[in-house]
Amino acid sequence: MKKTYIFKLIFASVLITAAFSCKKALDIVPVDTLEQSRALLTSKDVEAALVGTYSALGSRNFYGGRPFLMADFLANTNAIVWGGTYEELTQAINKSLLKTNGYVDNVWADGYTAINDANNVIAVIGKVEAAKQNRVLGEAKFIRGSAYFDLVRLFGKAYNDGNPNTNLGVPIVLSPTTTISDANYVSRATVAAVYTQAITDLTDAEAKLPATNGFYATKFSAAGMLARLYLQMGDYAAAANAADRVIASGNYSLTTSFINAFPIMGTSVGVNTTEDVFSIQVTKLTGYNGYNEFYGSSSYGGRGDAVIDPTWISTTYSATDDRINAFYDDGDMFTSKFANSFGNVSIIRLAEMYLIRAECNARLAPFAPIGGQTPLQDLAVVRSRANLTTTTATLADILFERKLELAFEGFALHDAKRTQTNIGSLSWNSNKLVFPIPQREMDANKALVQNAGYN
Repeated sequence: MKKTYIFKLIFASVLITAAFSCKKALDIVPVDTLEQSRALLTSKDVEAALVGTYSALGSRNFYGGRPFLMADFLANTNAIVWGGTYEELTQAINKSLLKTNGYVDNVWADGYTAINDANNVIAVIGKVEAAKQNRVLGEAKFIRGSAYFDLVRLFGKAYNDGNPNTNLGVPIVLSPTTTISDANYVSRATVAAVYTQAITDLTDAEAKLPATNGFYATKFSAAGMLARLYLQMGDYAAAANAADRVIASGNYSLTTSFINAFPIMGTSVGVNTTEDVFSIQVTKLTGYNGYNEFYGSSSYGGRGDAVIDPTWISTTYSATDDRINAFYDDGDMFTSKFANSFGNVSIIRLAEMYLIRAECNARLAPFAPIGGQTPLQDLAVVRSRANLTTTTATLADILFERKLELAFEGFALHDAKRTQTNIGSLSWNSNKLVFPIPQREMDANKALVQNAGYN
């Protein structure tokens, strides 16, 4: 069998197309190397490669939905009833992932595809028109920093689990991989080092990106991702300040009703809503919503394998909470958030920013809260949209509100880890709640070390 290296599959398709589309079949050179000098010659070439980088980021195996769904499955105790036949997802719902799990393999491979594509853009930023350089570089760094953050929190221990300066995260690669050789062996960096790299990329992205950028990343997309990252680290002042920058921008507003924050059920198009700080664009040409694949019923384009337990719904949401209406009955109960095969995948919503600022201010208990709004005021913004009144804003109130507002969006696992909340009978820091390093990569890259519990 041909040897599989860690970055074997991470060449951007846009680069390959650019390099070879004009050549006759007999003139094509071997593809174990790809010279940027032959692929990215002009500003338009690099800009096209950047679009390809977004496509890699939005793969169904990455920000298109599947890793968030798998995180939900690992965190599930009584909300999701799994009826599917996919063994890899059955392993996730049972908290018994194997190091040969194909879905885990694909998360790793597609995450590093996005990183390598971003590296290709960053390496030739000098070829971009001067007026566009900051924006293009900022977008590439937003993608790379976001990818590293999500890879490390899936494949490494939580930041608050032991010592992040010694716990292993994922490999850091900051230059394009263009040659398949033993030189591609890269060891795992520490959890702290990967977080630091993600912060560096996202901070630079925020500084370079414009305030508006169509449906591509903006400076507030980077600030929103930083808010999430700092919250995961437990750096509450930095998280609150980053969330405040998004809220204070005035670029976003909560939709009038909760369900309007998500793609319209049953339609064939998806558009960003007023509260989307960053979304993955999904069309019939680019793929489909990876959440919908399993969370959506068959009537709305999905497989209907992940049913929401009606008892969980009725005992979690109050009868007056408008969010209880964000479920639909199609023989079984399903979440309406993903009842659109080609609906955009919302990655960062404004509601999350309000909840981050509220939580951080509650934890810090400052005399003058960051952003000038008390936790009670921020919590009330989110709850009033759900037709609920708000009289208290304890830390427990805010964390419960995250459960209500962000259900089935991939947050439950990471929230359990950072708040040290056990998942059923499993400790919050159980090895079973960390993805294994894919055996495929372990076989190819002898510099990698497997996670505990998977040897």
